[in-house]
Amino acid sequence: MPKTKKGKKPIVSVQPYKFRKRYSTVDIYIQKEKKFLYFIAFSLILAGIVYPYASIAMWVGFAFAGYSAIANDSIQTIGTFIVSNEDKKWYWQWLFMGTIFLGTVFYSWYAFDGDVTYQRLASKGFDQTPDNFVYLQLAAPIVLLLLTRFRIPVSTTFMLLSVFTVSSGAIISMVSKSLMGYVAAFVSAFIIYIILSKVIKKFIKGKAHSFWIWAQWIISGFLWHTWLAQDLANVAVYLPRQLNITEFAAFALFIFLGLGFMFFRRGEKIQHIINEKSEVRDVRSATIIDLVYAVILYYFKEVNNIPMSTTWVFIGLLAGRELGMRLRAHDSSVKFAKTFGLIGKDIFSVTIGLIISVILAVAINPVIQEELINFFFE
Repeated sequence: MPKTKKGKKPIVSVQPYKFRKRYSTVDIYIQKEKKFLYFIAFSLILAGIVYPYASIAMWVGFAFAGYSAIANDSIQTIGTFIVSNEDKKWYWQWLFMGTIFLGTVFYSWYAFDGDVTYQRLASKGFDQTPDNFVYLQLAAPIVLLLLTRFRIPVSTTFMLLSVFTVSSGAIISMVSKSLMGYVAAFVSAFIIYIILSKVIKKFIKGKAHSFWIWAQWIISGFLWHTWLAQDLANVAVYLPRQLNITEFAAFALFIFLGLGFMFFRRGEKIQHIINEKSEVRDVRSATIIDLVYAVILYYFKEVNNIPMSTTWVFIGLLAGRELGMRLRAHDSSVKFAKTFGLIGKDIFSVTIGLIISVILAVAINPVIQEELINFFFE
């Protein structure tokens, strides 16, 4: 029998497989996102340099807020539009939504004497044009960009507006209205899909009629307009409450071009929140989602001019829809567990955003600090 040579034992013990796998995953992610992380680092340094100079800081803050807000909130308004129109050229989608954006902001600017927010910033706590900035106010939209990259659907309303509020009452009003919006969206979607899911299933069989494509573009356009009327305050909070024609042109052009970049990329990383939900790629299902969401947003827009989190409304809509579909279809416990997992993950994500925004607001504003001290210690 031939002798077999015994191999030498390694001098250094091999690391456990789990550790190697975990390390390599993190390393790969860092390498993949290296350019983005460099950009975040550069942005934080830039914010630190310019924040003492208000006239420059307002435009730098607006630039960060403009893209981060629309990139994070794109899942709400144009997420279903993008995913259900994958066969359409990106530039036609951009020109359509971009034209609606320009028309929406121009009307507000013209009708409300230079205000591009439909008077959302006229409510108490936000009505003063900032004449100085602190570092965290410029850093907030950069943090939002980072969270968007991690696919976390943060409320841009809380993240960006709370750092400018001058009282805790404004934050409480925003949270109350946003919770009402979440409940209204959840209940509406749940009732619609538990009652009509079989009818909807019949509608989305086979190839979609051209009517549905036209209907989705029209309804998506209406939803986009309604969302802009609610959420433009999140971006314009850095700027003067009344913009002159040059400032308005810079404001509109920057966001218009930013929209083009986002459509070219087919949405930001956060688009995954939409992609993982049931049947959203079908134009008919996407149209129904957009219609329900647009009606709810329009209602809350007319209630009062207090800003609200449209992210919470949209997350509630998707949650009610998923649960209603599962109940109506009598799905297995495994599918129910998956649905509750998705709902819980989305709620956890927006809660993280709320906590971060409140921490930022408290850290920035001495008035809120004093109110908290009086509340807890007096």
